[in-house]
Amino acid sequence: MAVTKILKDEDLVGGALMVVAIDALETAFLARAGNRLISPPRHHVSFPGRGDLVFTVGGILGEKPLAGFRVYETFDGAEHSQIVAVWSADDAKLKGIILGERLGNLRTGAIGGLAIRHLSAPDASIVGILGSGAQARTQLAAAAAVRKLHRARVYSRNERNRAAFATEMQHALGIDVEPAGSASEAVDDADIVICATTSRTPVIHARDLKPGVHVNTVGPKTHEGYELGLDIADAAAVIATDSPEQTSAYASPFFLAGSGNEHRMTDLADIMAGKAAGRGSPGDTTLFCSVGLAGTEVVVASAILDML
Repeated sequence: MAVTKILKDEDLVGGALMVVAIDALETAFLARAGNRLISPPRHHVSFPGRGDLVFTVGGILGEKPLAGFRVYETFDGAEHSQIVAVWSADDAKLKGIILGERLGNLRTGAIGGLAIRHLSAPDASIVGILGSGAQARTQLAAAAAVRKLHRARVYSRNERNRAAFATEMQHALGIDVEPAGSASEAVDDADIVICATTSRTPVIHARDLKPGVHVNTVGPKTHEGYELGLDIADAAAVIATDSPEQTSAYASPFFLAGSGNEHRMTDLADIMAGKAAGRGSPGDTTLFCSVGLAGTEVVVASAILDML
């Protein structure tokens, strides 16, 4: 029996992985538009008083069909981990397993990069980031992979965290990254805004943004709490998401439900495939609501397993 490849977080390092992930997801989203991506909403199994195990199952059909799953937990603890397993669906070969959190962050960042590639202005060069955690890092790395960035500003509530983020990401990406003193200062002149906070109350509103901006929201997005003001959706000419199915599957309603804007949400895959309209003019504000398209972590894991 062939030895199954097993990778961990420490194996998933280097800037080249983001480009690999974005390219893999470009293929996956176009497959979705052609009904060749298997991506049902995630499934929760509850352990009362402890948390959940959350499963996403999916894959891609075509010349080299893939199938697999991801499972992660929501238990209380200092460390969290995930398991992603990938099979070749035409010969039942287990391609490999990836353990840890980095793949999930990489996948979510790469989806954000796709949204920036297909919705932001082609000459977008200034980024405003809200949040300084792992998701903010991969979102900025993805933005740098698809746009020629000149400068970024970051704000988070902890002054030390935002200073550390600026130093680390400036070194990693080779662009100017500065800490900002407020959320509005971070996004003031930004062409691209990345909102990757844990806040359950809006941290920015439409008045904080310039015309023509593209916004990625990665943090909370249900009626229980959301990080963007609803007026940003009101101002947006295009509202897109990676999984309309997932927006309808949350225990608490999606944050746009009842706002009048939920019916304007477009599948990013359809915009990429030319089946739906994207940015129409330089002055258009565009909004992408990242919810995590099931099956995509399997596609990214397969590309990484092929590479390493």
